[in-house]
Amino acid sequence: MTDLERAACYGIQLMDLTTLSEDDTPEKVQALCRQAISDAGKTAAVCIYPAFIQSAKAQLKALNAEDILVATVTNFPHGNDNVDSAVAETKAAVEAGADEVDVVFPYRAFLAGNEEVGAQLVRGCKDACGDKVALKVILETGEIKSPELIKKASLIAINAGADFIKTSTGKVPVNATLEAAEQMLNAIKDTGETCGFKAAGGVKNAQDVADYLALTQSILSSEWITPAHFRFGASSLLGNLIATLNNQQPSVQSTGY
Repeated sequence: MTDLERAACYGIQLMDLTTLSEDDTPEKVQALCRQAISDAGKTAAVCIYPAFIQSAKAQLKALNAEDILVATVTNFPHGNDNVDSAVAETKAAVEAGADEVDVVFPYRAFLAGNEEVGAQLVRGCKDACGDKVALKVILETGEIKSPELIKKASLIAINAGADFIKTSTGKVPVNATLEAAEQMLNAIKDTGETCGFKAAGGVKNAQDVADYLALTQSILSSEWITPAHFRFGASSLLGNLIATLNNQQPSVQSTGY
């Protein structure tokens, strides 16, 4: 197996297979759930709008694939600074059965100098999630831009209780970049390596996957790279990874890169 094929195998098991389009329907979400199961392995999760949580849960149960997690989004994609609204959306998502919630950090308020509202929002949403539902905090790094500010936002989110920090919504011109990932991974290292990382938006192929895995390995370790700590958020990536495997059916039982 080539290095790119190996990266493709890991990319599949680390993926949050995503549809967050305005024209999403229950049928589209059910099709996404079916796509999450391939001869090359299962994705870690599907990520969909809150309205489709029950559709996704029912489809995964019918497919005997309840080990695939259901993630959803809140405060999305705008990243407003209304803490009560973000917390209410997160509570509703948890009550609807989400296994994970990806909430958008109030990055505009942060850029305007208000660092406290981000911490308040993350704390409130983590309280709503409790211990059983993972909270991923979307920083929108392409809008924050500054490496120093990306690291500062990462530290705010981690210290406020984020289970993962995530690069992007996929709804802005610049999404995941290796430069932003480096700052985020260093923040994770500096805070004890317990928070996870998710690259979302712009991760298109096996080479992209390999690049992110290599960067993470250089800052943290190969053992750290598991679905419990590392994810890719993507829509088109799965098909490209399967194509890279050239019709192989590799085992993806290993839990480390």
